[in-house]
Amino acid sequence: MSDTKALVQKLWNYCNVLRDDGLSYGDYVEQLTYLLFLKMADEQTQPPFNRPPVVPDGLDWPSLIKRDGVELEAHYLRVLHELGKGTGMLGVVFRKAQNRIQDPAKLRRLIVDLIDTEQWMTLDTDVKGDAYEGLLEKNAADTKSGAGQYFTPRPLIQAIVDVMNPRAGMTVCDPAAGTGGFLLEAHAHMSADPLLDRDEKRHLRYDALHGWEIVDNTARLCAMNLLLHGVGGADHESPIRVDDALRADPGDRFDMILTNPPFGKKSSVTVVTSDGESKRESLTITRDDFWASTSNKQLNFVQHVRTLLDIGGQAAVVVPDNVLFEGGAGESIRRRLLAECDVHTLLRLPTGIFYAQGVKANVLFFDRKPAAEKPWTQDVWVYDLRTNKHFTLKEKTLTRADLDEFVTAYSADNRSARAESERFHKFTYDELVARDKASLDVFWLRDESLEDTDNLPAPEIIAAEIIEDLQAALAEFAALAGEVEE
Repeated sequence: MSDTKALVQKLWNYCNVLRDDGLSYGDYVEQLTYLLFLKMADEQTQPPFNRPPVVPDGLDWPSLIKRDGVELEAHYLRVLHELGKGTGMLGVVFRKAQNRIQDPAKLRRLIVDLIDTEQWMTLDTDVKGDAYEGLLEKNAADTKSGAGQYFTPRPLIQAIVDVMNPRAGMTVCDPAAGTGGFLLEAHAHMSADPLLDRDEKRHLRYDALHGWEIVDNTARLCAMNLLLHGVGGADHESPIRVDDALRADPGDRFDMILTNPPFGKKSSVTVVTSDGESKRESLTITRDDFWASTSNKQLNFVQHVRTLLDIGGQAAVVVPDNVLFEGGAGESIRRRLLAECDVHTLLRLPTGIFYAQGVKANVLFFDRKPAAEKPWTQDVWVYDLRTNKHFTLKEKTLTRADLDEFVTAYSADNRSARAESERFHKFTYDELVARDKASLDVFWLRDESLEDTDNLPAPEIIAAEIIEDLQAALAEFAALAGEVEE
């Protein structure tokens, strides 16, 4: 068994013990985050690192080790509370931290027997980082519900980063960072350059990556995941901001945006008025830098990404199908995007690759351009990885090899050398804007399963797709019902 697998298994086995006390998988990972941070911060003060302590004396790892029983539990609570007041990555990791382990004896065992026995800082960065990430993936696979907010399939992230090719000196942002999958893969890609000089390495560690995450627990996991992979420092300003990215234009601009914004549509919220009556209020976002006002989160994120890009900046954004064809604000946004940016590539993703059921998604690639009289988009190349492709989360998972043909066809080094194929077609700007609502939802391949029963996927795949379609339909009905109530 590899070091990574052994470490994940060791940590996971103890989670099963704590589950008997009612601790959820997510709660366990959260507690690991706190304790691993404290352990590594302590290791950094010792040889060969000999760095000044970033955790105040009396709130550090040794202060936990020397306590037991009720005294340990009380002190652990104090540590979490006091460190949650901190700044930088320290403050992000411990923001609103709470102790979820109710049995002091099991807390002691987690600290002494599991975490203190490893020298985490001397482990290879990939080993400890991948171990932690493996634990997160196991959590998502076992819980299923809510996992979609965390994970974009790793093979998809790898393929996107490969074609986007972030380079040393660039700034890379994910305004919906989750646990940091895109940022970590971009970091690994840039780190692989053997010619990086000292300044470039420092920039890569402290200044290259930026992100927003609205959920405290997820931001905490992201900050810890970045730290474990050698990004930032405990006493350094966190690259992850805990905030609603859509709230306003932050003023910052970036060379590259890689993101998978949250799916789902929440067009209203129930509020209680001063006289005690309930009513629904629209969550429509209006910003001066947006082309159109809409309650559609995905359309707002597309506009937000365009704002965040520096002139000449590049973006790859995972979007659901509705972004491609929705009318009203959707049409206005697509027409402005095609005119003011170079929208050069669209990857139609297969179903069955996300934890959230019923998701039909795409990756939209575009570059921001300066103001001009003529539209910047000339041709949009569409790669169809959906038609006649069948994937599930367990039986037939998406692999990086499944995206090899797309990566080759993308021709990142010279997009002018692209050639049409069965799955890769070019559509001109004039063709697209002439379509109903300027829809980018284009397809041309024949669905073989509709014409020949011999080409039908396996029964379990068909069943999974039916479930996905039904759940998607129910979600649409729920959204419609909410709008009617308004």
